[in-house]
Amino acid sequence: MAASSTRLSVTALVLLTALATISLEASASASSVGKFVDETISSHKIVIFSKTYCPYCKRAKAVFKELNQVPYVVELDEREDGSKIQDIMTNIVGRRTVPQVFINGKHLGGSDETVEAYESGQLAKLLGIETEDRDL
Repeated sequence: MAASSTRLSVTALVLLTALATISLEASASASSVGKFVDETISSHKIVIFSKTYCPYCKRAKAVFKELNQVPYVVELDEREDGSKIQDIMTNIVGRRTVPQVFINGKHLGGSDETVEAYESGQLAKLLGIETEDRDL
């Protein structure tokens, strides 16, 4: 009985150690994804978290093309950690949807907010550029 109890305790200890290791690795992975997101947002004037096939993402990117601005685009569907980045977006902006647009480190919003800011002239002001009146 003592040997059986010892084997059970050792097995339980091995399982707990394995679970703790997996948990730490998952946490470290999430942490590195969060660091990537934070560094990306803070080191680029315009950042768009996007998916290549998303019509709303294409619409948001078209706004910057109209303004002759080149955003830093992170295409989530082309990255292995795309889903994790979307999870991080939920923590940062409260939604997981794309696109998510950041200007000078601050969240502007999705496609609708980006188009509205463009049409009102607010986007040009945020970017510090002069614009002509244009329609999308």
